[in-house]
Amino acid sequence: MMNYDFELLVIGAGSGGVRASRMAAARGVKVAVVENRYLGGTCVNVGCVPKKIFVYASEYAEKFEEARGFGVNGQLENFDWPTLRDNKTSEIKRLNGIYNNLLENSGVEILHGTASIIDPHRVKVGEQEFSAEKILVATGGWPFKPDIPGAELAITSNEAFYLDEFPKRVVVVGGGYIAVEFAGIFNGLGAEAHLLYRGEQILRGFDEGVRNFAASQIAHKGVRIHTQTDIRRIERLADGSLRCQLNNGDALDADCVMYATGRKPLTEGLNLEQQGVELRNDGSIVVDHFFRTAVPSIYALGDVIGTPALTPVALAQAMKLVAHWYDGNNEPLSYDSIPTAVFCQPNIATVGLSEEEARERFGDDLRIYESDFRPMRHTMSGLPERTFMKLVVRASTDQVIGAHMVGAEAGEIIQGIAIAIKAGATKAMFDSTIGIHPTAAEEFVTMRTPRS
Repeated sequence: MMNYDFELLVIGAGSGGVRASRMAAARGVKVAVVENRYLGGTCVNVGCVPKKIFVYASEYAEKFEEARGFGVNGQLENFDWPTLRDNKTSEIKRLNGIYNNLLENSGVEILHGTASIIDPHRVKVGEQEFSAEKILVATGGWPFKPDIPGAELAITSNEAFYLDEFPKRVVVVGGGYIAVEFAGIFNGLGAEAHLLYRGEQILRGFDEGVRNFAASQIAHKGVRIHTQTDIRRIERLADGSLRCQLNNGDALDADCVMYATGRKPLTEGLNLEQQGVELRNDGSIVVDHFFRTAVPSIYALGDVIGTPALTPVALAQAMKLVAHWYDGNNEPLSYDSIPTAVFCQPNIATVGLSEEEARERFGDDLRIYESDFRPMRHTMSGLPERTFMKLVVRASTDQVIGAHMVGAEAGEIIQGIAIAIKAGATKAMFDSTIGIHPTAAEEFVTMRTPRS
């Protein structure tokens, strides 16, 4: 290191930034990480972790309903929002402390403040300047609201975790992961939940069979889905509630309007373009296979570079980058067959190609296997929830190239299936696997007759 304060300076202490910092420091590299909000980034503070906590809470009311069919009688007396909100916040603070200790114990210096890049080797944090051989941008994304009259009256997922009062009526705008999950959370916790999406069907990008099945199940649970619907303006009424004027001429009143229509890369204020770093129109950073920007000393990874916005992806990128820098690993990260889940009710999980993607790539060289059934739990509970499973197989090779599920514990099940698909498993291998009985998961190894 030649006259630099640090060998590596990381901007952003989210999943990717923390992982890269720790792994580099473990190799004896002098590292600093800059953070201006909270350690752990979106996932820990206003993303995956608190969301999953809220999902757990939202499932209890239905568990009481299920129990009656098994002879267990009880009732949900009330739901206390401040208890859930504040216990969640306490857990997040505990995790913040863990992240702080992980960084400090690894020898990483934490710089609290907002960073801006002065030149390819210098970063300003507050009133201080620091030099670094390498700069890594890992600032993630940030939710946004559309430019409509009254948008300031709406919240995003960030604020949803800290509401003063739990709303009785909620309008959630969007059709992706976050929108669908929060509609289910609000509905499960007792609110009247409306989900507005401007397209023809929610969950764009997922397998069509999954989208249609999940939408019907979510609606059965009580979420009121309005497709081809958008808000033109939001008004505050005299009683404090909000009126949403819709594009179809109707109006919808609510106590809370939440926008979950996407997230933008958090690059504003970093002075990246002034240094010669190339940005796309959406603000994401252009990098090569090893996360280097157009400026050789500046790198970027995670949600800020436009790859799948998933915590495990950012972690994998960080490990790949550090291995490339210090271990001579020159194999690019593969983005094929990344498993993912939507923690709505019921859960959705998927890995590999959808049927539509597979047909675009392989034409009619496919066999599609589907199963739609009522799980054993609900033959007893009396609830109408069903489970959907699907395998996409390339006919000429017999390789399973996609697996999809809508149902309880879908994420837990698909995680195991993902290993098989990543390993190149064939349908014959699935068929020769003895199932665990009685489970829903065994259906993946017992589907024998293709739909097409």
